[in-house]
Amino acid sequence: MPTPKRTLLGQEEAIAKVLEVYTELEQRQLERNCIRRTECCQFKLTGQVPYLTEGEALVAARALKARGIHKLVQRTDGACAMLGADGLCQVYESRPFGCRTHFCVAAGGPYKRREVVDLIRRLEDIDHAAGGCGPQTLPVAVKDALVRSGAKPGVFSKAAPRGRGRG
Repeated sequence: MPTPKRTLLGQEEAIAKVLEVYTELEQRQLERNCIRRTECCQFKLTGQVPYLTEGEALVAARALKARGIHKLVQRTDGACAMLGADGLCQVYESRPFGCRTHFCVAAGGPYKRREVVDLIRRLEDIDHAAGGCGPQTLPVAVKDALVRSGAKPGVFSKAAPRGRGRG
């Protein structure tokens, strides 16, 4: 019996599903108070860089393009490439899951994994369905997504998706 072909999610559908995850996170009763100090965006200082799935990178790329930004500039200071000249996040409302949950001590510290593991798995499932290769570092993922989001439908520049390692 032939193996059925897997239908990949389109970019817009993947973006919509990621935004649903972000909305669900915001609706949870978890103590957070982001005051936008951007200390967590200083990757060289924190030693932590968020990893983004395919869908998350597409959300960030769409937000950047809406601001007229079509290419990430590599920063020499070790800060997030999505910080603007004013020192503020250029995609704050569309910021990745890791930026919402893991890095900022001032906002209340990292979420406990058990509080968000179901959402992480949904992001992984969206990544798989969108043809992603698994999470990549923020600069790499967003740079690639900026390129792909301008590609014609059906044209992919990524490697084939790999197994996710969970049953």
